[in-house]
Amino acid sequence: MLKIIYEDHDILVAEKPAGLESQASRGFEPDMVSEIKNHLKRAELSRLSTKPSTKSSTRPVEPYVGVIHRLDKPVGGIMVYAKNQKAAASLSKQVQDGRMKKIYNAVVCGKLVDIVGNYVDYLLKDGRNNFSFVVDKDTPDSRRAELVYRALDVKTEEEREISLVEIELLSGRHHQIRVQFAAHGNPLWGDGKYNPEWGGTLPAGERTHADRHTGAKQGSGHAAKAQSSRGRRGERELALAAVKLSFVHPSTGKNVEFAIKPRGRIFERFGD
Repeated sequence: MLKIIYEDHDILVAEKPAGLESQASRGFEPDMVSEIKNHLKRAELSRLSTKPSTKSSTRPVEPYVGVIHRLDKPVGGIMVYAKNQKAAASLSKQVQDGRMKKIYNAVVCGKLVDIVGNYVDYLLKDGRNNFSFVVDKDTPDSRRAELVYRALDVKTEEEREISLVEIELLSGRHHQIRVQFAAHGNPLWGDGKYNPEWGGTLPAGERTHADRHTGAKQGSGHAAKAQSSRGRRGERELALAAVKLSFVHPSTGKNVEFAIKPRGRIFERFGD
């Protein structure tokens, strides 16, 4: 069921569940845009049903839903969609100018070397394999990726340290948070793409799938050594959530901010 955080004539802010696409991709899987359109259609039908009967058609028109930003399918959290083209243009411009602030929570494996820091890397996207790599600055088609982070807490899970981290994206690259933290030695908990602990395909002692693709530096951070995915108790929920979103409202011009708590068992380990 669609969880709406806020809605008015111009925007709709909702919480995307982990596992749901931000917009239609392929096949007949559900996605956020379809869910929002269905919600708007139901609202319009309800409105029309209360109006006096006229000769004009009471069939609702296809609602406009403008996609402003995206979250990876396994990532849950706050998203804003535009309900008209004017709002879409305003919000999209804020994204392009870096004025839409996006805050994430993540649980990473190991303990971060610095409590507060920033990562600046250059990423190369492999669209065919849905993968991104950390590469040298001069690599053709690479793009600058920057984020700032703050370590909030450290716990012990399955006889090893895990860290709760708050992250602000200063750029929006493909799989950026997942790739950068893996490359710097602290891959995300539950990440079957970039965390070798959830890969389970290479024997210990060899360079892992995630290391090859992200260019992770040996010995950086405190990530535990790779083990079979069967050792993860079947848990494959990616510990990454978009928890705060702030921007200028396209009609009122006022700054608005929305926040939620991250969902998932591993986040619950850290309490409030």
